[in-house]
Amino acid sequence: MEIGEIRKRIDLLDDVLLRIFNERARLALEIGHAKKELGLAVFDPAREKRIFNRMKEDNPGPLDDDAIIRMFERVVDESRRLERIMSHKEEI
Repeated sequence: MEIGEIRKRIDLLDDVLLRIFNERARLALEIGHAKKELGLAVFDPAREKRIFNRMKEDNPGPLDDDAIIRMFERVVDESRRLERIMSHKEEI
């Protein structure tokens, strides 16, 4: 396969990732709203640990588990950031 063809496939995957990341963010905002209504904390370390463990268990490679965890830590951090922003805006 030519480099140009591989790059086109990567671009298509990037487009899919962009949609998936934004859909996950929308769902995180819904969770944040529900947590606020229920008086729950934004940070749930047990839930995050379950996410990371599940990703390691399901990881087929070639990325190693540490790389997968680093990527999901960023995704979860951004979700938490959105939840906090949403929570703050509703209080204003």
